[in-house]
Amino acid sequence: MFALIENQQITKHLSGNKGITLGDIQYPRSIFTLWSEAERNAIGIFEVTVDTTNKKDEQWYINTNVSYGVESNKAVGSYGTATAKAHADANGTDADGVELDPVVVIPGLKTNLIKDLKINVANELARTDWYITRNTEKSTAIPSAISTHRDAVRTKQAEMETAITNAVDTPALETLYTYTTTDGVQSRPLGELPTLES
Repeated sequence: MFALIENQQITKHLSGNKGITLGDIQYPRSIFTLWSEAERNAIGIFEVTVDTTNKKDEQWYINTNVSYGVESNKAVGSYGTATAKAHADANGTDADGVELDPVVVIPGLKTNLIKDLKINVANELARTDWYITRNTEKSTAIPSAISTHRDAVRTKQAEMETAITNAVDTPALETLYTYTTTDGVQSRPLGELPTLES
C-alpha cells in the first residue's frame, strides 16, 4: 500500500494497481514496481509502513482500524489498543444503546468456543453412530471399545467445557488453546478430544 503525501499530510491512499495523475503529469502503474523508493518519494509517493505492535489475534480480540499519518517524512499506520471480545452473551442494542425488540442475543466468546467444541464432539461421535443404529435395528452388541470411546469423548467434552467456562479472562482462554512442544510432542492445556484409532 502506498500513500501520497502533500504538506506533511496523507492526501490519498494508493493500492499500486493503477497509475496516478499528479498535476499535469500522468504516471503509469509501473512506478509502484519499477521505480526505486527514492524516485517515488521525490514525487510524494511513499510506501506505507504499518506498525502491528498493538494488533492481537482476532479470535480473541477486536482490533481497531489502522490510523494513518506522517512521521519523519514517512507514511505510517498503526493499530490502537485491542479490546478483548466479550466472554458472556449479551442482548443486542441499536445505535442509541436501546435493547433490540425482540431481544437479540449476541453470543459471547465462551458460548462460541463451546458451540465449536460441541460440533467437533458430534462429528467424532458420528463416526461410530452406525454401531448404535445397528444395535437398535438388529440387536447386535456394541463392541466395548466403541462404548468406551464414546464415553471418553463425552467425558473429555465435559472437562473442556468446564475449563472454558472457568477461564477468568481472555489471556486464560488463549492459554487453553495455545500449543507448545515438549520433547517433540505438541499439546495444549485444553487437551484434545479422543479419536477412534483406525
